[in-house]
Amino acid sequence: MTPHETPSGRLGRRTALGLLGAAGMTAVGAHMASAEGSRTGTDGSFAHSGPAPRSLRPGGEFDRLLARLAAQDAFSGTVLLARKDRTVLARSYGQADKQRSIPNGPDTLFSLGSITKVFTAVAVAQLAQQGKVAFHEKLGTYLGGFPAEIADSVTIHQLLTHTSGMGDFMAEEGYRTESRKWTTPEQVMDGCLAFVRGAPLQFAPGTGWRYSNSGYHVLGSIISEVSGQSYYDYVRENIFRRAGMAGADFFTKRQWREDPRIAHPYTTEHQPRGERVDAMDYYLYTGIPAGNSFACASDLVRFTKALLGHELLNSAYTELTLSAKVPKPPLPPKPGVPAHTPFDSYATGTDIIGDQWVVGHNGGAPGTFANLEWFPGSGWIAIVLTNYDRDSDNTVVATARRLITAS
Repeated sequence: MTPHETPSGRLGRRTALGLLGAAGMTAVGAHMASAEGSRTGTDGSFAHSGPAPRSLRPGGEFDRLLARLAAQDAFSGTVLLARKDRTVLARSYGQADKQRSIPNGPDTLFSLGSITKVFTAVAVAQLAQQGKVAFHEKLGTYLGGFPAEIADSVTIHQLLTHTSGMGDFMAEEGYRTESRKWTTPEQVMDGCLAFVRGAPLQFAPGTGWRYSNSGYHVLGSIISEVSGQSYYDYVRENIFRRAGMAGADFFTKRQWREDPRIAHPYTTEHQPRGERVDAMDYYLYTGIPAGNSFACASDLVRFTKALLGHELLNSAYTELTLSAKVPKPPLPPKPGVPAHTPFDSYATGTDIIGDQWVVGHNGGAPGTFANLEWFPGSGWIAIVLTNYDRDSDNTVVATARRLITAS
């Protein structure tokens, strides 16, 4: 599950905590200062009037890039660009199942990887809105089984913002061997949590930033404890159904393998001749709060509109959840790529690129990559879903971002 940003760096305690309040005042999701020539949109963001730029329309620069990559077998999947209530470009290429010759299409379901963390975070915010969870409270208030130095020091805020000091349970010794034995959703949830409980913190809570699958698995377990439902049922009922995401779900590995609607993952990792092989065996029995739910591109559009339209949270909690909280170390600059200033919110990466906010998350693993971004200043939503490995330059995502922010 590839993080939105490469985990790195530590922040001084005073710097990190001091910036939390200042950055948190920025309202990214619901209330943005209007740019000249803009109008307020029904989803709370601002959209420029006039037609979409030619570069993003059918036959334009971005469309030609997709066709070229697909012809080279360098891209397989679905891309959807939307602005306000209109689809500007929708393309599907490649095969969902090479063995059965099933093509990718607009309704194909793809692994979302760590985009799942956004659903987990919104679920926590729903429980906070209901007064059942408090962001300042300690982990031990809601979930047992942790040593006191973790239970009494890590907060919900820190789990959401990757500042808890927790790392990645998937890297723990014995995880790969043990996880292959799990054959029910309950075993997956409990088994992963056992590895999280047994791992030490990487740094004192609140003093650094490290992308954390462990922290988000803990949040999923808290959702279950507080709601009285399984994590999976809570998200299905309160996120997927409420947002109108008809195809979205958590699937077992058998369903993934057999259901013709779901794209198989194809990877070239560890293949000496670069051939693509089905990577299904890499994955757990089912997805978890940190990653690997499934959806099609239109499901993600519906989710984004439901979230920004206050259908999942009220306006105050939408703004709270999506506003920038913690500054993150930026990635090294690349020639021709606009500089960006990255933050974490309670659900997404929330970055400044030029003079615009770009909000979203991505995720992936062998044979899968998914990217969801929206642009509050111009009303764009950009979705890239692929059943191939993420390319090193992230060409499709980077090109869409460059063209949208320049429009």
